[in-house]
Amino acid sequence: MLISEAFAQAASGSQTEPGLMSLLPLIGILVIFYLLLIRPQSKRAKEQIKMREALQKGDEVIISGGELGRVVSVGDNYVTLEIAPNVEIIVVKSGVQTLLPKGTLKSIDTGKSSKSTKNNKTQKVTDTTESSNDDKNGDATDKETSSEGNKKES
Repeated sequence: MLISEAFAQAASGSQTEPGLMSLLPLIGILVIFYLLLIRPQSKRAKEQIKMREALQKGDEVIISGGELGRVVSVGDNYVTLEIAPNVEIIVVKSGVQTLLPKGTLKSIDTGKSSKSTKNNKTQKVTDTTESSNDDKNGDATDKETSSEGNKKES
């Protein structure tokens, strides 16, 4: 029995080497995972921190809630933004998501004013059409009542 146990131990010792070889694909997958996912994410995080530290008065930004605003003042942890004329909010610096190119807010405001003018014109046309339809319906209703009144009298 001792000889068979010795052979069994010798055979199990040679099996550990292929076990180490089977770990190489797992290590390779971990390296690829690091290079493709973790490293680029950490680069983006560093760029985001750099952008937040470089904020200045007059910069145009988008905050995490999706609001657009112009930087009025910058503190250590907070930024004051003007989101509309005479409307200012204070947000945490980490809430600033994107730095917009200068003039973006002006171009958006210009687009809104031209769209609102078009909407007002459309609304006026619709209102006029509705009022003329009401007049026609009102006249028809009056005629029906008068004809019903004539029938009752006859």
